[in-house]
Amino acid sequence: MRKSFLFFIAILLSISCIAPFAYADASPGDVIVTLGANLTPSQKDSLLKEMNVDKNSVQIVEVTNQEEHQYLDKYLPKAQIGTRAISSAKITLGQKDSGLSVSTHNINYVSNDMYMNALATAGVKDAAVYVTAPFAVSGTAGLTGLIKAYEVQTGDKIPEENKQVANEEMVTTANLANKDGVGKEKAAELITAIKDKIAKNPPNSDQEMQNIIQDAADQTNVKLTDDELNQLKELFNKMKDLNLNWDQVGHQLKSLKDKFHHFANSDEGKGFFAAIGTFFAKIAEFLSQLFHAIASFFQ
Repeated sequence: MRKSFLFFIAILLSISCIAPFAYADASPGDVIVTLGANLTPSQKDSLLKEMNVDKNSVQIVEVTNQEEHQYLDKYLPKAQIGTRAISSAKITLGQKDSGLSVSTHNINYVSNDMYMNALATAGVKDAAVYVTAPFAVSGTAGLTGLIKAYEVQTGDKIPEENKQVANEEMVTTANLANKDGVGKEKAAELITAIKDKIAKNPPNSDQEMQNIIQDAADQTNVKLTDDELNQLKELFNKMKDLNLNWDQVGHQLKSLKDKFHHFANSDEGKGFFAAIGTFFAKIAEFLSQLFHAIASFFQ
């Protein structure tokens, strides 16, 4: 009996020690904040004020530069990542099926839409996200803190391979955005369109994946080189191997898809596409006239 009692007590003590770390009593409206480990005390206070949170009543998670390098070294030069953890963020958990929303301040390389896409890939869901810094930074390290904070707040452990692919996606999209004629919004629209097509009709071969990417590129008017096409194909094949719930990913990106759909059907969007059509029509007319003029000259 004594041995049984001691064994029972040991079990209870084990559960009491493990439970706080394994499970989080998270509910809609809960807030968690990440702060870069290399911020000065005054910078931390300033960012907390900007986020409108009280440091004594909110959970704060510190993110180190070592953690940033852990997830970005494969995709970015070490010099671009830097030696200091500066990017900070606030996550507010939302109602079930509310989806993701993102806003930023002093982030000049990664856009709101890029964060949203990468977070959905990682498995983050139903949250309002705010990423900031005391001065202008690229924001590439912000994703590391966001995922870490989400895990702490919800108790949901995101697989390492999901984190890696999400960071690769973010960097790939940001690099594509730097290409002439693309930009941040169109790059994010392309990634969203690819995900939407995969969700509706999952590819069963490498060629089908390539066709989906090319169709999405044509749809969003993004001209891809062979290298860019292969890079995207490799990225999305990695996502496919993660066995993502594509319906959930699509739902988390609902606001993003709605935004792109709204633009395409708005007067501004229709005017934009009409202008493109008129431009190419004029070129065709000019070439036709030039051809006839040359033909008449030789006749």
